Amino acid sequence: MVGHVNMMDDVLISNLPPEYLRSALRVLIAQGSATQQPFVQHIRERLQDTKPEFVPFKVLFPVADELTEEATRYLALTRCLFSSKLVQLSLPYLSHFVEALRGAHASWTVGSELHQALVGFAGDIVQAIQALKEVGLTEDDKLEYQLVMLHAKLKECRYYCETYEPGALDYPFQRSQRQVADVLRILNSRALGETDDDSPPQLDITVGQAAETFALGPFEVPRIFNGFWQLSSPAWGAGSASSHDTALTRLVEKGWSAADMADHYGDAELVYGHFRNRLPPQVKDKVFAATKWCIFKPIGLEVTDEWVLEAVKERCRRLGGRVELLQFHWYDYEAKEYLDILVKLVALTKTHPELVSAIGLCNFDSAHVEEACEYLLSKTGAIGIVSNQIQFSVIDSRPLQRMCTVSKKYDLKLLTYGSFCGGFLSSRWLDQHSPEMYSASSHLTPSQRKYLGMIYDWGTWDNFQELLHKLSAIAEKHGVSLTNVAIRWVLQKPQVGAVIVGTRLGVTTHDEDNLAVFDFELDHDDIQAIDKISLGDENERALELFGKLGDCGNEYRKMH
Repeated sequence: MVGHVNMMDDVLISNLPPEYLRSALRVLIAQGSATQQPFVQHIRERLQDTKPEFVPFKVLFPVADELTEEATRYLALTRCLFSSKLVQLSLPYLSHFVEALRGAHASWTVGSELHQALVGFAGDIVQAIQALKEVGLTEDDKLEYQLVMLHAKLKECRYYCETYEPGALDYPFQRSQRQVADVLRILNSRALGETDDDSPPQLDITVGQAAETFALGPFEVPRIFNGFWQLSSPAWGAGSASSHDTALTRLVEKGWSAADMADHYGDAELVYGHFRNRLPPQVKDKVFAATKWCIFKPIGLEVTDEWVLEAVKERCRRLGGRVELLQFHWYDYEAKEYLDILVKLVALTKTHPELVSAIGLCNFDSAHVEEACEYLLSKTGAIGIVSNQIQFSVIDSRPLQRMCTVSKKYDLKLLTYGSFCGGFLSSRWLDQHSPEMYSASSHLTPSQRKYLGMIYDWGTWDNFQELLHKLSAIAEKHGVSLTNVAIRWVLQKPQVGAVIVGTRLGVTTHDEDNLAVFDFELDHDDIQAIDKISLGDENERALELFGKLGDCGNEYRKMH
């Protein structure tokens, strides 16, 4: 019976604390589209029926350098709009909040609660515009007008910050302004103007020497990549444009000169391109950009040379230059267009080396890595692709079943993510109780909830504690951290080229600790001791996980 709620359930809903309600909702939504879609649709309908108010400027910012409850509530409702895919509806609310800063003559100091909220709001704008791109951009005069207005308000706010008396304010919206300008360029908006981006100062830095490198296509690259997935959402914290520059400078000077990103990681390509294009030529040539072309649904058109070339050019435009490695993800192996797309991508590395240098795969399983390589051989006489990006850790050992063997056969390197298990593979979790996956008090990020689920697919929390203790003992033997041992285990597996380290740019840094992974090697006894717990005495734990989840990347195709 539609609309009926059991009386006792209704009593529960009416009396549960908000934290319990949020936890319960996360549990329900995690069950899949049958619960997720009605939830989002209900929220959309409520927001459209009773739209949030445009709070007066002076109510949002009544006094200097103070984050008010009204501002916090306004930001929360605005996030609800774009997170429920009501992106266009959210644009005037974003503009209003930016305009309110100038209208209320607001001021802030760097690091204050208000300043941190503004930096987070900059991340909200980035995420909202990314959501707009993902729902599809079409020629729409109203949409273009709203974007132009948002862009204008950001520029006005920048001028306000620069001319504020008695001293200039930190402008927190550089990321936002770049992201909005980027979508206006996609729409070919004439309102953007030629002088939108000021010429930022050049960065005078040098590239440090990586401790270990490997050959990837025509390049010699570090065995640790900086991963920018966290830029896709403020859920991991938000850094300002200047803090991004500081963090990237530090990483490159330590030899971490390779970065992994994607077309759907928020403004990651723009952030890295903005940084890379201010480096001296001799430094810029040593900085490596790996990004992705991810297709999550039917393309609905013929695969042509021109279409593939335009997709590559779009990524080059956002990076402001060449893509050293373009990694390709495909949503459904039954739709065989991906094979011809790969042929055309590989051809572009020969005909347009100024745009793209090498082609890789992303989250392909073993059978379809083999299918792609054989197809390329039959059509071009060469394999042409150089890598596959997959999840690989002491918890998720699926690549050891087939992927490592297939990759060796075709001389592909594996670029691994999830090797830290969202931070669970650290001493912080040693002798700790299992966190409640959906409780707000656990303070888990979306990635950590994913990897906690992976731990339970692999074994029990007690099994995990046994593994942490073994890693800790081996770490003590080598004088390194538990995390170093977990990463070294992956790096010493066949065909692994590099581990991708999730980098929360401008928020936290662990580069010094991670560099220690190159100060030692695991010996035979170390590996045997880890494998006994990680894989099982007779490989039974690894085989059970493979049987439960399928081969590498299978979980992502179940999402589409």
